[in-house]
Amino acid sequence: MSRPDTATARTPVQLAATVVGAVFLLVGIAGFIPGITTDYDTLQFAGHESQAKLLGVFAVSILHNIVHLAFGVAGLVMAKTARNAFLYLVAGGVVYLVLWLYGLIVDHDSAANFVPVNTADNWLHLLLGLGMIALGFALGRTARRSR
Repeated sequence: MSRPDTATARTPVQLAATVVGAVFLLVGIAGFIPGITTDYDTLQFAGHESQAKLLGVFAVSILHNIVHLAFGVAGLVMAKTARNAFLYLVAGGVVYLVLWLYGLIVDHDSAANFVPVNTADNWLHLLLGLGMIALGFALGRTARRSR
């Protein structure tokens, strides 16, 4: 029995989660590419000692890049259903808002800054958090109603 075309059609929230996940994957990969990541030779596993910066702006470490890669894979996997895509965008947005608060509270030169984050990261995390939550709620209306 063949499936109708609508069975394979992706909802807007699924498309958004796919795009967000793909961008996170690209960012995670870019964090390991010298040139795209400046001061690549200073890249540390974790901590604020890493002077490497993605696009010369955003502080990165190996751990930071791995988190981006994992977040990207999660987005692609969760985009398979509308409900999970909605959850990925909203929960992921909340995670990024928590990371934004962490960046505001932690001293950027302390051992507690293990991610690492800088001021540019803080602004990006705020925008990502708000943007992902907005996408989830704006596009996931039917996904929120389904169980």
